Amino acid sequence: MRFADGSEPPLSQGVRVGPFLFTSGQGPLDPVTGEMPADFGAQVRQVLANVEAVVAAGGGDRTSITRCTCYLADPSHFPQFNAVYREFFADCTPLPARTTVVARLVREGVLVEVDAVAALG
Repeated sequence: MRFADGSEPPLSQGVRVGPFLFTSGQGPLDPVTGEMPADFGAQVRQVLANVEAVVAAGGGDRTSITRCTCYLADPSHFPQFNAVYREFFADCTPLPARTTVVARLVREGVLVEVDAVAALG
């Protein structure tokens, strides 16, 4: 990922500490195209796919995700966020622990961001 000025952000996409993988906040950019959907539901799906990709790179899958912190730019999106999130984690029992907050997100056009913790065994 690069900023508009061509620089890279000073972070790791994920850091493993013992059996745990901590992801950085994942936004809705498609890693292949660099495009960001305008639709909120599509942004949520892309964000969760990005979280899953970081966890997969560390050796896990969505069932490894134990905790998510979710950031929404607009509280009115909360019901739609819950619907997409529930669909994404439909096969996961138990569901990850979760905190959801409303925040002003840094990048223009970003409506949602999620970071996660995964237990990789």
